[in-house]
Amino acid sequence: MAVPKKRTGAKAQATRRSHWKAIKPATTKCSHCGATVLAHTVCTECGYYKGKAVSIKSADYQQEDTKAAKKTTKKAKKAEKEVVEVKEEAQQEETKAEETTEVKAEEQAAETENKTEE
Repeated sequence: MAVPKKRTGAKAQATRRSHWKAIKPATTKCSHCGATVLAHTVCTECGYYKGKAVSIKSADYQQEDTKAAKKTTKKAKKAEKEVVEVKEEAQQEETKAEETTEVKAEEQAAETENKTEE
């Protein structure tokens, strides 16, 4: 392991540390409630940022679905297609069944009319 040959002098140490200092953080006023807030952060008092409600603290907050845009896998897409196809087939079968019952009802009505005429 490397070890320094001589001790660092006080002046060299002070010169090196001259730029290592704390600075006052940038603060602004909240546009909604007027509280002092760190720049580019949500207001801790009311939950607003740039005039919009973004925190649960605010009364106007409405949560948006950010997880709704999940990537779907090939298997999931294929399964969704199959489900849609099955639903479409079931609807087609229902419409065919309805049509056949309507046709049968019309035929029965026509037969009854023929019998009443005789």
